[in-house]
Amino acid sequence: MKAKVLQFLRDNRGITAIEYGLIAGALALGIMVAVRNVATQLKSTFENIKTELSKASSA
Repeated sequence: MKAKVLQFLRDNRGITAIEYGLIAGALALGIMVAVRNVATQLKSTFENIKTELSKASSA
């Protein structure tokens, strides 16, 4: 029984999967932040276009 527990504790195969999971999570978070920033910039751009079109149509 002791040998099986020691063998389990020395097994490093699962660590690689955890590392890949952490990397994938960090990439997903980075992508979400980037997409949110782009969406905010697009919203601002379209609001500016809307404002300018309103000014042009009322003049």
